[in-house]
Amino acid sequence: MIGSLYIVATPIGNLEDLSLRALRILKEVDLILCEDTRTTRKLLSHYDIHTPVLSYHQHSRLQKIEYIADQLRQGKNLALVSEAGTPSISDPGCKLVGKLVSWQVDKEENFKTYKLKDLQTKIIPIPGPSALVSSASISGFPMDRFLFLGFLPRKKKRKKFLEIVKNSKFPIIFYESPYRIIKTLEELQEMLKDRKVVVCRELTKKFESVYRGSITEVLRELKADKIKGEFVVIINKK
Repeated sequence: MIGSLYIVATPIGNLEDLSLRALRILKEVDLILCEDTRTTRKLLSHYDIHTPVLSYHQHSRLQKIEYIADQLRQGKNLALVSEAGTPSISDPGCKLVGKLVSWQVDKEENFKTYKLKDLQTKIIPIPGPSALVSSASISGFPMDRFLFLGFLPRKKKRKKFLEIVKNSKFPIIFYESPYRIIKTLEELQEMLKDRKVVVCRELTKKFESVYRGSITEVLRELKADKIKGEFVVIINKK
C-alpha cells in the first residue's frame, strides 16, 4: 500500500496557531520533511513530538526526491512542512509536489530513472497559517481578486515585474526581505506615486507591525523604525 504525503501548514510566528489536525498528523506520520530542521525541531519540541525529520529544501537533489518516493512506496506516511506557513506557496515544496505528480522532470539533471507516475500517492493538504492570506485579510483592500507575485526578482526580470505591479487592475501582494524593502518601496514610489499600500512585518510575532497609507507615508514610517523580519507588501489596484 502506497503511503500518503501530507502538506502541513505550520505557524508563521505564534506557535499557538498550529491546528489540532496538523498536530495529530505530525505525531502520526513516519517522517517529517522540512525546509530547516532547526526551526522544525523547535516546533516539535514545543509540542513534545518525536517524529524523525529529514531536510528538504530548494537545493535538494533529485536523488533525495527518489528517496522520498521510495519511502512512500514502502507505505510510509510523510509530512512536508516549510520553515513557516503553508508549504509550496513561494516555497521549494512546490518542486517536490510537482515531481511526485509527474508534472516536472528536470532533463538537465540527467536523472534517467526518474519516473514516478506509478507512485499514485495521495497528497493531502492540512490547511493553516499563511502570511499571504493573513496579510490580505487585514488589508482593507478589495480581495475578491488579487495577484500574488511571491518574491520580486533582485535583478533579472525585475523591471518586468514592476511593470506588472504598475498596470495591474487587481491588488498586488508580494514578499520582500528586510534588506530590500526600502529600495523596493522607493522604486514603487517613483512608478506609482502615492498609491495606497499596506506593509506587514512579523505577523503573529511579538513585534508584529502593520504600516498603512500612501507609499510615501509608509516609507517614512519604515525608515524611522527597525527594519527586521520578513515583509508582505500589498498595493491597492490603480
